[in-house]
Amino acid sequence: MSPAQQYDTMSETGPRFSPRSFGGPPQDYPVQFPLARPSSDNLQAICLNGDRRPRYPQSYFPPSYFSKQKRKGSAVNEAESWFSTCCKGNETWGLEATLCCATQAWELSVHNFCEADGSVKDRLYECCRKRDSARLNCFHNDSPNPNYEATEELPVPPLPNTATFSFDPSICQRTVVTPSNIKGHRRRQNPTTSKKIDINFPLGRPTADTIESLCSNQKLRPLYTVKCLPGSGYEGLGRQAKTINRIEKGFKQCCKKKQGVLDCAEHKWQAELNRFCTLELAQQGDFQCCSMFDEDRYDCFQNTSPHPHYNATSDTEEPSLTKICDTHKIIKKKFSVGLPVKAFVNQCCPLSEQEKTNCLTQRVRETSEKLCLSKKASAPAFRRCCKSRETSQCISKILMDAVTKASNAQKKKKKCPLS
Repeated sequence: MSPAQQYDTMSETGPRFSPRSFGGPPQDYPVQFPLARPSSDNLQAICLNGDRRPRYPQSYFPPSYFSKQKRKGSAVNEAESWFSTCCKGNETWGLEATLCCATQAWELSVHNFCEADGSVKDRLYECCRKRDSARLNCFHNDSPNPNYEATEELPVPPLPNTATFSFDPSICQRTVVTPSNIKGHRRRQNPTTSKKIDINFPLGRPTADTIESLCSNQKLRPLYTVKCLPGSGYEGLGRQAKTINRIEKGFKQCCKKKQGVLDCAEHKWQAELNRFCTLELAQQGDFQCCSMFDEDRYDCFQNTSPHPHYNATSDTEEPSLTKICDTHKIIKKKFSVGLPVKAFVNQCCPLSEQEKTNCLTQRVRETSEKLCLSKKASAPAFRRCCKSRETSQCISKILMDAVTKASNAQKKKKKCPLS
């Protein structure tokens, strides 16, 4: 029997007997909680036995007391209702998408239960004290029915579910084709360009240990433009670039304050990353941290940050000769060096990093020798180099000075997140 059937009619003083109590005064109202993590091994049973596992209507519990059991019952009702939604799409989605849907539903029900359990003055359920994967593993290991076997003799009626759940296929491990009732989703395509993503995202969480460098090194960190991005395939990268720009703008305002700088910066950081996730999920992006909630989400962003301590970024490194590939237009426009820079770029920049360095070094040496032998070096600095014993090193230094100046000029502008 289901809990609804086991629970007898109420008398004026309460229930006539406790479910599964075999007589005597009511001692407990058992709930098959928690549910186990959906997997390829139990997914078929989740769908097949859905109406043969218990539900817990309000009438199952007395009006007073047993609040912990009521929260457990609500969590089971919630997850089972969402499982039913996932299972209905199984025929059109396929097993992979259905499992992804069920997993999202289960993880959300775990989160909702811990939120509800932590919001009251009661002993927190032990698994809710853990975080991230440890929390989920704890719930799974505590399950009394990990295989989702049928435990009710008769089918149980469905219960109305007030909590909403919307399957987000974008955070599944592989691309899935979604049903027509999930609006706006199309099969995701990978960008075909060979350009490398170069963006300092996400920024690390402001802390008491990092706030000083966060403020003092702000001018060394890049801002980004999205005008350089291709028309499609890089929408997520564009959202990351805009988020960094907004966070840095907020940091600039916070760092001018005389008090409360850290609180201001952390609030700005959290608010903008939550805004990023709202857009990411709405546009069916796949940034992993956005599938998490609250502190788990913030910890994920912190752990993912390439420079969480704000003490250095790739932009603070000394520029190398290969930087000419990014700065040659500025060099030609503002810091002309009398060398065929465009030819260097065309020949060397498409190569790998190591080959690029070797190619540029060789081209500078060959060009230096030709200039000096032909006596066509017109600039005074070049003529001095031609008289030097280390001609190619001297001319390389002239070129590197131009690269450094161009790099500094470039830092004042927003950079492209693709290199």
